[in-house]
Amino acid sequence: MMMSLIHLYVDGSCGDNRNVTKHTMAGWGVCIVSGDSGTGRGQGEVMEEISGRVITNPDASGYIGATVGSNNTAELSAIAHALRWLLINGGESPARIRSDSSYASNLATGAWKPKANKEIARRVRELWIECESAIPLSIEHVKAHRGHRWNERADHLAYRAMEGRNPEPLQFWKPGAR
Repeated sequence: MMMSLIHLYVDGSCGDNRNVTKHTMAGWGVCIVSGDSGTGRGQGEVMEEISGRVITNPDASGYIGATVGSNNTAELSAIAHALRWLLINGGESPARIRSDSSYASNLATGAWKPKANKEIARRVRELWIECESAIPLSIEHVKAHRGHRWNERADHLAYRAMEGRNPEPLQFWKPGAR
């Protein structure tokens, strides 16, 4: 039996992405969709949404190697959490991660070597290798802020997590609204 492809839209958000420190707030979001056509019109059904703040304290639960809160560490955190979700909940279904960050995507797949954010990039790469050994896995670039419904939803989740606010319920949320 052919397993249906799971799409995981990932995004990161950082309010002030200049002179970032371990105290800079950043958030990540993942929107997991089944039955998506990839056109951006919102086909498919949301299976689950997860989001959170980038954790920069090595002693905190959920720390995955980010030393600063930044857009890049938020994008990498989103991919890490998407991969963790796949390992725990994805079963044998093939998966495609859709990201608007070429930086995070290329580090995850090993196409690029990190010059900064080395620890989180290493952990994301390890998760990618583990997932890829278990299921068919791919990553695809999506243009940011171009009206792609599920990418916009991941952006909303990330932005709200960065702010420390709950996301709008899907049924009340308007694409593009942060």
